[in-house]
Amino acid sequence: MNKKLLGSLLVAGSLLSANEVNSVEKMFTEGKVNANVKYYYIQTDKDFASAPSTSANANSLGGKLTYETAQLKGFSAKATFMTTNAFGLDGSVDTSILGKDNGVYYNDPNRADDSFSVLGEAYIKYTYDNLAFTFGREVMHSPLIDAKEVRMLPSAVEGAFIDYKLNNEIALGFSYLDKFKQRTSDRFTNIVEHALGADTMAVTGSDNGNVYMLDGIYKTDALEVRAYEYYAPDFMNSIYVDAKITHKFDNVATTLAAQYINQMSVGNADDYFAANPTYADGKINVNAFAIKATAKIDESAFTLAYSNVLRDEGSHDSLVLPWDGTPLFTNMITSNDLFQSIYGSALKADSVYIGGSQGIKMAYAQGFDFTGYKGFSTTFSFLNTTNSRAGFDKDQRDYNVVLGYKYDTHFSLALKGIWVDNNTGADKDGSVTQIKQLTQYRVIANYQF
Repeated sequence: MNKKLLGSLLVAGSLLSANEVNSVEKMFTEGKVNANVKYYYIQTDKDFASAPSTSANANSLGGKLTYETAQLKGFSAKATFMTTNAFGLDGSVDTSILGKDNGVYYNDPNRADDSFSVLGEAYIKYTYDNLAFTFGREVMHSPLIDAKEVRMLPSAVEGAFIDYKLNNEIALGFSYLDKFKQRTSDRFTNIVEHALGADTMAVTGSDNGNVYMLDGIYKTDALEVRAYEYYAPDFMNSIYVDAKITHKFDNVATTLAAQYINQMSVGNADDYFAANPTYADGKINVNAFAIKATAKIDESAFTLAYSNVLRDEGSHDSLVLPWDGTPLFTNMITSNDLFQSIYGSALKADSVYIGGSQGIKMAYAQGFDFTGYKGFSTTFSFLNTTNSRAGFDKDQRDYNVVLGYKYDTHFSLALKGIWVDNNTGADKDGSVTQIKQLTQYRVIANYQF
């Protein structure tokens, strides 16, 4: 993309500003620019029971540049330029902060090592009272279609969006989603093709498809209830519901939460899976639930969570998450480690997301402002995942440690250590494999302008 075109797109797009202006000139002169610069280092070591161990690493420098206009007669726009640039690559490369998805899409491992830039957001928005219409590309946050901003860049979608705020407690939404950009890609690919890859035509009867999303949120100080439906014709229908109760007294806050997820293949896909039971281990029929309790006391937080993806032999019972959603309360840093959101990998799964998996997670987070060393924090998490299905021979155990530091609102640093015993993955046909040990280290420095 040449500089002139990029400049035009950046000026042409932006999110709604809080201030209404009265001229086209002011719409742009009173717009806002923000940016971040991120450094990311990652090293991943894998120890196999019957194969040589592997080690891969990468350094990348990149970030985002956003321009957003002020609002004129309800209209506004936004554009975000995103980039990730590798340097100091040596030996085997961990492509999960570079172009891993590009490598799979083009069937070219060399493309996975490449740096890339992309216009990740570019949309026009019209707001009237409590109703907003948006058209274009945007970074979306929802349980099953998410930005997954834990690597260099977020994922994004393209489509049309309607949001309506009924009152201070109730918000409703409808989205028509046509394309998806995975976090390690510079392409906006048809959203259903991204999920199924080369098998899209065989499974759905078409070489592309769409997702229609409905959502509703009810929120008060003490109670929050969220409901989402994601319908992809001739592929699958997904329903997500959660509820959270919060109680505060003095310096203590407690939260109890529950969630439920249902997924079923529909239309042509349902017929295809039934006629080809070995392709995906049967029709998609997923039921999962989880519960979570959290207690916060000043700068300390304790979390206990349990999840269960119900086993349904003869069906594809693992959660189908091709669009970077990692919704379970027991999710860990290494959960869904690019298995499902890579091009064509929708029917793969790992750890707590595999059908039959039960997970118990414990976490402890601590801030240290009370010591006078402001901005420092630590988080310790542990997850034990059990499953009786063939191949899941040993419990998977995840240990995550995060050391964090924040200086005002601009600079943050995170050091992450990840250790996984018996890291487990399931292929689309339900077959399970385990890695003896996965170890990963990350250094993430971010400066926000």
